[in-house]
Amino acid sequence: MDIISQLQEQVNSIAAITFNAFGTLQRDAPPVQLSPNYPEPPSAAAAAAAATTTAATDADPTTAFPEQPKQLSADLVKAAKQFDALVAALPLSEGGEEAQLKRIAELQVENDVIGQELQKQLEAAEKELKQVQELFGQAADNCLNMKKPE
Repeated sequence: MDIISQLQEQVNSIAAITFNAFGTLQRDAPPVQLSPNYPEPPSAAAAAAAATTTAATDADPTTAFPEQPKQLSADLVKAAKQFDALVAALPLSEGGEEAQLKRIAELQVENDVIGQELQKQLEAAEKELKQVQELFGQAADNCLNMKKPE
């Protein structure tokens, strides 16, 4: 897999880790009273029972909520470091912008030449297909017009 595809995969991985981290934190966070004007959140026993139920459905039920943010953060940092390593592995541009523009122009000319060759091959293939279809039609007509011997 080329470096650009690896970078894209790593960005997707970072996005997935971030999405899952926020979702997990929102789902598993214990209730907290936001203001004295609001009623008290459920008791700690009810929160513990809810956490136990939630933890039983998780892939790793042994991870307690206080440890989850640390693990999720570590996963995100690891993915970011892998991304940084991939970025560092990118080849440096040689010769600056002018050299890059020259290389792009060369590649465009090469692409145009190959495109013309492919167009010629396509036209030849279409011509050959038309000939084969005509011959097939003639053969089919000859078979249909053939009479059985009497």
